[in-house]
Amino acid sequence: MEIKRSTEELEDNHVMQISGSNGIVHNMEFMSQAYLRNQYSSEIDIHEEFVSSYPHEDAPLPIFLKFEDVEYKVRNIQASLKTMVSKVVIHTNPDPDGYKHILKGITGSTGPGEILALMGPSGSGKTTLLKIMGGRLTDNVKGKLTYNDIPYSPSVKRRIGFVTQDDVLLPQLTVEETLAFAAVGGGFVKGISGGERKRTSIAYEILVDPSLLLLDEPTSGLDSTSATKLLHILQGLLLISEGHPAYYGKAREAMEYFSSLRILPEIAMNPAEFLLDLATGQVSDISLPEELLATKTTQPDSENVIVKYLQLRYKTDLEPKEKEENHRNRKAPEHLQIAIQVKKDWTLSWWDQFMIIFRRTFRERRRDYFDMLRLVQSLGVAVVLGLLWWKSKTDTEAHLRDQVGLMFYICIFWTSSSLFGAVYVFPFEKIYLVKERKADMYRLSVYYVCSTLCDMVAHVLYPTFFMIIVYFMAGFSRTVPCFVFTVLTILLIAITSQGAGEFLGASVLSIKRAGMIASLVLMMFLLTGGYYVQHIPKFMQWLKYLSFMHYGFRLLLKVQYSADQVFDCASKGGCRTLQSSSSFDTVNLNGGLEELWVLLAMAFGYRLCTYVCLRKKISICHL
Repeated sequence: MEIKRSTEELEDNHVMQISGSNGIVHNMEFMSQAYLRNQYSSEIDIHEEFVSSYPHEDAPLPIFLKFEDVEYKVRNIQASLKTMVSKVVIHTNPDPDGYKHILKGITGSTGPGEILALMGPSGSGKTTLLKIMGGRLTDNVKGKLTYNDIPYSPSVKRRIGFVTQDDVLLPQLTVEETLAFAAVGGGFVKGISGGERKRTSIAYEILVDPSLLLLDEPTSGLDSTSATKLLHILQGLLLISEGHPAYYGKAREAMEYFSSLRILPEIAMNPAEFLLDLATGQVSDISLPEELLATKTTQPDSENVIVKYLQLRYKTDLEPKEKEENHRNRKAPEHLQIAIQVKKDWTLSWWDQFMIIFRRTFRERRRDYFDMLRLVQSLGVAVVLGLLWWKSKTDTEAHLRDQVGLMFYICIFWTSSSLFGAVYVFPFEKIYLVKERKADMYRLSVYYVCSTLCDMVAHVLYPTFFMIIVYFMAGFSRTVPCFVFTVLTILLIAITSQGAGEFLGASVLSIKRAGMIASLVLMMFLLTGGYYVQHIPKFMQWLKYLSFMHYGFRLLLKVQYSADQVFDCASKGGCRTLQSSSSFDTVNLNGGLEELWVLLAMAFGYRLCTYVCLRKKISICHL
């Protein structure tokens, strides 16, 4: 393997690395001492050293990646697309089947300890190819893609690290916290600089020792020194133009190959710029062979002629050699073929993952939990309600109706607060969750349990303080059991509402749609809660049985009042029991606490549905 110290910054390159251990900068740590001693020699074959080092308890599984005639297409909405690529305008028309072809027969391979750089202009299909290699794009893909001569399977997923173009990192965590939690195995918060974010993203992926590391634009956001350090080991190169391969081979042989075609720069030019100019057909400072010049002058679309010429020469000169040497004659050892089909075990137990992810989730969201505005809102509303219903009584029908109205408002307040506090959680964290689950960094069940338990801190803390203030200011029953059960009922309503919000958010994973659906559901539950309309028509009664507000309000009334309690003794008819009040026409105050079990079942059922939705949605999402 040749070690080349490049002084150029490759701004638009996509790099794919197959390393033994710790990625671009730290991969030397895994390589043999013989390799380190000879890092400036011309040729070193390290395949055998990588392969023979496995199995070793600390060694990642060596992977021989081969891709042959890879094609990818997407459904084209418009009849004609006009794509701006650098300074070039390319007109692409969809095929008769209504699809646009992004990749058109890409072939290549790379082995353990090697780096393959993908190079080409914007829109040439580099990111698409990387996603296919990482198993993140599977639909509408044709061609042959193997890992140790075995097709992609879920067992390969945990052995692949993927650094995306956009650095997907939780903005609330420091670099140290991000990397510490990543060893598990944004947009709204000002964080670290772009270069630090890029380096952190790379370190984040390599901490779990991937066998295959895919990096999309790893030099973006880095200065020239950092970019040089990142890419100072460059051996293989794949040049892509308009979805077609234009060159595949060793980077140091690229200029020699194009010289053999009599395509040379006429002025001093960065090799990277020279290759990109060829890929886009921009050859104003490049000399061409006479036959190509003759064709170029007679064709109106001269850039397309040059690109087609390079693609043709690749098909005749380079592709047959690559297929023969690396795809036909080079086979992965049998023990590696068997090992790649075995799913990599979790490095930590469920409980160990839970403890780490719980700490990360709490640190990420603690600013929301202990937000001063949120505290002032809860306590402020409690004080206002306490003043409005100051020392309320139940001695008359009107006073009783006022106090029951306060009960229902408390239900509304904590239902809406908890519902909307939870509905946006998963839509906001979607990109982070998709990224980490695609890499199998932790179990989805661990993430969800940690998420819902951490959020319960706020859904328990604020309602408790709220009820301590309102309960005694409003003059509710001054007995310890009534107070405790009332607070517990409000907490159960809040936790059930949290579960409903999580379910709605997980079912759509869209901030806009989740908010709209939550508003509709809240309105429906509010109307069928049992206060505004007690006598619902029979053909609409099924709605109230879906409403946890209906059960929560009934339970709150049963906890606070008893059927044999008397009131309205000053009236002409004398004292009456509370059960005879029109406020309790549809509630049997001595009817038991079956609503408690319904709410508990709903709280658990919503969370079970949330987990199922997350598992289904995340599996089909792409970054």
